[in-house]
Amino acid sequence: MPLKKIRPSDLEGVDKCPMCGSKDLLQDDETGEIICANCGFVIKEKVENTGPEWRAFSKDEKDNRSRAGTPTSLGINDMGLSTVMDRADRDASGKSISGANRATYYRLRMWDSRSKAHEPADRNLRQAFNELNRLVDKLSVPSSVAERAAYIYRKVLEKGLVRGRSISAIMAASLYAACRELEVPRTLKDLAAVSNIKRKDIAKSYRLIVKELDLKMPVADPTKSVSRIAARVGVSEKTSRRAIEIIRKAIQAGISAGKDPMGLAAAALYVACVMEGENKTQKDIAEAADVTEVTIRNRYKGLKAALNLPK
Repeated sequence: MPLKKIRPSDLEGVDKCPMCGSKDLLQDDETGEIICANCGFVIKEKVENTGPEWRAFSKDEKDNRSRAGTPTSLGINDMGLSTVMDRADRDASGKSISGANRATYYRLRMWDSRSKAHEPADRNLRQAFNELNRLVDKLSVPSSVAERAAYIYRKVLEKGLVRGRSISAIMAASLYAACRELEVPRTLKDLAAVSNIKRKDIAKSYRLIVKELDLKMPVADPTKSVSRIAARVGVSEKTSRRAIEIIRKAIQAGISAGKDPMGLAAAALYVACVMEGENKTQKDIAEAADVTEVTIRNRYKGLKAALNLPK
């Protein structure tokens, strides 16, 4: 491989050759050395190549310039560290495998798949993370929440809390705990609706996880739920901002303690709609927030009395 010319500005802490002062430098990618083109002095050695991997072994790989495979993830039972046998019946050069060898490769793939889930814990994780991927897709939560949920479930499995309990219920509770920790507004009702598990079963598993893992859950912020309700009802951004201001005043006045965040957000949004002249009924907002109209009226009375809001 020929030597590559580089600029001193590309190197950290090197602006010229320390021997002759020349700024004409060369890089040898094979040996990982930075060499002075004037006097031949080796300025640096064992330099890491951070560029992309340009080798391609088949036709399908020619457009693939990545250096490595997929990143490791806690949401995979083997964390993504194991090798994967391709389903395509082609060899490394892209040629089709002969019919005589296809049965052999089929058996190899089968035993490779079975060997990755040989232990009961591996089979448990595979089933749980399949459920996690399904819940994440339906709830549209970010990948950071999914990673945190996978971490919580692994800790629960290590403590032996899954034995004798539903894997789906523990996984749903772990996802709810991750949403609470990262302040992503998802309720137990949302989890129950997409997981086909009763709300009380998820709540029971959630209490067990918080107690046994000693998790410290932050207080839910009602302002996080305003945009979600506003999007469902179809109110303006100005009204949403007014609702957030009302909630912040309620928190400062100390009347938000012990109140359901979704109910308080719905009531504040209803008050904002009245103040901004948007024609939205309590029923519309209650259906969007999945709370009752009685809850909105009760929270509205509390907000009106504490903040001197208009009738």
